[in-house]
Amino acid sequence: MVEKQLLGYTILIIKTAAIETWNWAKEDFHSYPFRFCVEVLAWAISIGCTLAMTLTVPNPPLVYIYPFWIFGCAMYSWAAWTRNSFGMLANYILLTILDIVGLYRILIAS
Repeated sequence: MVEKQLLGYTILIIKTAAIETWNWAKEDFHSYPFRFCVEVLAWAISIGCTLAMTLTVPNPPLVYIYPFWIFGCAMYSWAAWTRNSFGMLANYILLTILDIVGLYRILIAS
């Protein structure tokens, strides 16, 4: 009986979290639809680059992946700036710079 109640509470918590997350995403979309779309696109680029890296290890085609990764980080930087989020902005600006340096080093080594 206790296990059944625990399972019921767990399902309720997950359902509540999913509903709250969905409502939060809808509010975020309605507050700034363009930024929301930019963030979703940047997320898709990030996942795509990660999948490309994962599927091509140990020799990923970094010269092709890096430009997309840089573009995605730059998109996240803009989104962080529009949110007035210093932590995210600092993170994504640094990632953008580091990835540009990495791409540059690959190109000059070729």
